[in-house]
Amino acid sequence: MLRALYYERDTVLELKIDPQAKVPVYRQIIDQTHFAINTGALEPGQRLPSLRSLSGRHGIAVNTVVKAFKALEARQLISAGPRSGYHVQASKGARSPAPKEDQPAASRYAARGVSATKQEVHAAIAALDRGLYPGAFCKITEDYLTGDPDLCNVIHADGSGSKSVLAYLHYRETGDASVFRGIAQDSIVMNLDDLLCVGATRRILLSSTINRNAKRVGAEVLGQLISGTDAFLARLREQGVDIHSGGGETADVGDLTPTLVVDSCTAAVMRKSDVITGDGIRPGLSIVGLASGGQASYEERENSGIGSNGLTSARHDLLSAHYRKKYPETFDPQIAPDLVYTGPFRMSDRLPGSKMSVGEALLSPTRSYAPVIAALLAEPRQQIKGLVHCSGGGQTKCLFFGRKVHFVKDSMLPIPAVFKVIQKVSGTPWKEMYQVYNMGHRMEAYCLPRDTRHVIATARRFGIAAQQIGHTEKSSGPGNRLTVSHGARRLSYVGPESA
Repeated sequence: MLRALYYERDTVLELKIDPQAKVPVYRQIIDQTHFAINTGALEPGQRLPSLRSLSGRHGIAVNTVVKAFKALEARQLISAGPRSGYHVQASKGARSPAPKEDQPAASRYAARGVSATKQEVHAAIAALDRGLYPGAFCKITEDYLTGDPDLCNVIHADGSGSKSVLAYLHYRETGDASVFRGIAQDSIVMNLDDLLCVGATRRILLSSTINRNAKRVGAEVLGQLISGTDAFLARLREQGVDIHSGGGETADVGDLTPTLVVDSCTAAVMRKSDVITGDGIRPGLSIVGLASGGQASYEERENSGIGSNGLTSARHDLLSAHYRKKYPETFDPQIAPDLVYTGPFRMSDRLPGSKMSVGEALLSPTRSYAPVIAALLAEPRQQIKGLVHCSGGGQTKCLFFGRKVHFVKDSMLPIPAVFKVIQKVSGTPWKEMYQVYNMGHRMEAYCLPRDTRHVIATARRFGIAAQQIGHTEKSSGPGNRLTVSHGARRLSYVGPESA
């Protein structure tokens, strides 16, 4: 065991490097430095030991230190200056001051390797062709399948995300594989409800992909995923949504995934005249929110409202260290230990403020709004000026649609219990909560004020709570803006100027 003390600006940092440990040396540097920042041993602005100094004192390669510091920089914990080496960039952790609401929402979600804004994705695709309707919710192309100039193609891929891991935990703890029927629904809905936002409700074809570690995920799980997919598609068709299975792929890839990944891809052919292009989202509209919680007429049980977004943070913030110790295959070892299963609950515990257990709340199958949207679009489509699925990005998803629009959400639906508990136990700033989670409604319909009551009545006919949660007005800046009223507090967000 090698030990070194560093004196920087009258502060002592002790590093303990064990070359014989199973944890790589660079990981030891990362973890110990991260811990020192979290606990306040290293303060914002403090200079870190130089790369060569750290290398020389421990007898390790400079490249190893560089690798560790680059990882800490990627976590936004340290930053490099042109000549003065690395400095602590921010103090994060339980003992640090609570983040202010007007600070960028990055902390816990980003530190777990997930992006709420997907800025890196948007940057990567910025130069690509955006299709026939650049402002649409999904990319739409010419009809390459048949060559009909009056038609267009839309294709979309998504999945259940880390919610599959929650199902895996339930399966390993109880032996109940039926939980994966809900995961099949999650994967479908994350595709289908995005397609709804461009007006696709007919002739939709779905393909599913299941990648699993066969040593941990048995054949009974595959059976539940496949039968669950078929059953959910049949239920949608009964509700007037024309969607069918086109088969799929099941792969045993234990070297690529420690548990399983459930993804889907949907494709549809539409008339160009039926496309909801996104250009209709403009100032002067009502925003109708369709609740994510409760029980719709076509659902078998009550829904907590969480859907399939933000589950990486939700499960780590709510679930206890029991799962970290017993199921190390369910998390990325590169995540800082103080961000892995840090909550007070087991999945069987009762969720405060709810009739559900914590596990039931987290595993509530993602609601599809397809029956409601199909009913709305079966009537004159001009009533619906735009649809936004509040999935990745939560309540800020709307910022990517329309031009110079100020979205004012000042009459939100009640916040479901699951989000209140996540915020309470994690201390996540409310501004970040609205950026990561749907917070009570996961589908927004944009319409003229005169059509507001009709949209609300249609949703309620299916047992879904709905109300006008806000309106749109002209933005005072070059891009879109969003204001969310959270009690007496107003939370502000700014979209890209090109939106």
